[in-house]
Amino acid sequence: MKKKKRHVISRILPGSIAQELELAPGDILLSVNGQQVEDVFDYRYLMNEEYVVLQVEKADGEIWELEVEKEYEEDLGVEFENGLMDDYRSCSNHCVFCFIDQMPPGMRETLYFKDDDSRLSFLQGNYVTLTNMSDHDIDRIIQYHLEPINISFQTMNPELRCKMLHNRFAGDALKKVKRLYEAGITMNGQIVLCKGLNDGAELEYSLARLAEYAPILQSVSVVPVGLTKYREGLYPLELFGKKEALETLTIIEKWQKKMKEQYDIHFVHASDEWYILAERELPNEDSYDGYLQLENGVGMIRLLDTEVRQALGQLSGDDRKVTGTVATGALAAPFIAGYADLVRQQYPGVQIQVRKITNEFFGEKITVSGLITGQDLLKQLKDVELGEKLLLPCSMLRSETDVFLDDMTVEQLSQSLQVEIVIVDEGGAELVSAMIQPPDHKKRRRRQMYEQTGSCNSGKA
Repeated sequence: MKKKKRHVISRILPGSIAQELELAPGDILLSVNGQQVEDVFDYRYLMNEEYVVLQVEKADGEIWELEVEKEYEEDLGVEFENGLMDDYRSCSNHCVFCFIDQMPPGMRETLYFKDDDSRLSFLQGNYVTLTNMSDHDIDRIIQYHLEPINISFQTMNPELRCKMLHNRFAGDALKKVKRLYEAGITMNGQIVLCKGLNDGAELEYSLARLAEYAPILQSVSVVPVGLTKYREGLYPLELFGKKEALETLTIIEKWQKKMKEQYDIHFVHASDEWYILAERELPNEDSYDGYLQLENGVGMIRLLDTEVRQALGQLSGDDRKVTGTVATGALAAPFIAGYADLVRQQYPGVQIQVRKITNEFFGEKITVSGLITGQDLLKQLKDVELGEKLLLPCSMLRSETDVFLDDMTVEQLSQSLQVEIVIVDEGGAELVSAMIQPPDHKKRRRRQMYEQTGSCNSGKA
């Protein structure tokens, strides 16, 4: 018999229904409307009713049965010890391109956890391979209409997918896509392109097969594999060159044209790295179909460029004096330097230099800002005249913390460099504001706040 799950309440939100019911942290939710709650999806689905009956076990063991009348979809106002209300599902694959397998030893334990959980796809936008998703999982996705589901396809060739994911069930898992498609569950796809494996003719084949699921499958991103210096004993993979990047863009653009004519969407999108590698101009904003694949580095630089120019267009400029430095990854550095020049045109006294940080921790082949460590920043900036402040993108930090990947804190870096550090939220308006804002001499570190609060969702650029 399946063991009943105990969902322990960790927090009661002020002014909530739960507070009125006198629920408290430590109470255990046993059931909703007589049904055991499997995970957060069950909970959300069951709580959507206007009338619910809760069974709760109090700290002293007493069982309370509570009848609740509320608005449809109104939440109870509780948080649980486990956000999923269930164990996280780890990945059962051993992908040839897995980034976690390429990390050095000695980092914090959570960085080595490989998730492949369809619930995180819905809640956080994570991409899943479908290999550990059961028929029951598919049934619940369809029943609760959980969407979008983000899927790591890599290839539509079943045999090649088994090889790339090193999982003999990886090819059969693709059959689940048809069920999701027939149920109308919106999907997004991802292909991590590996030289000599799923590129060229294989990419062409995959896009042809994936196009059959459009427009329910509304987008597919193609991103080049990321390779660190820690690949001893792993599958031999090589970086793409300019020639391969141009060939890849030719395939992608051919399918974009075809899908635009048929469905009025571009469907397949190349990440920014391909255009930079191919020395090609980035596409215009309309080509990104509303930036559906922003999390995969598709259109991040184009969007930033648009937002920077819009922000500057709303400012008249003045004679303020500000000096500082922006530190960023190799991928974004030349673009940020261009934006600093645009700012200088309107604010001649705002002298912001841009420093490209080479990723010595993971290897120079890693060029995104989100994988830069505190120690690389310290090593490469310690002898640099930084000016009054140092600007760092929020993607360098763990979500909602002031901690870099190597566990160095912003405060520690600030003290070591003896400079005020400003963490810049995502968005062009936020970047412009951070550049022109006079430094806060009372503090060496502070999180930048703006009238338009940004959010940090990705470490791609």
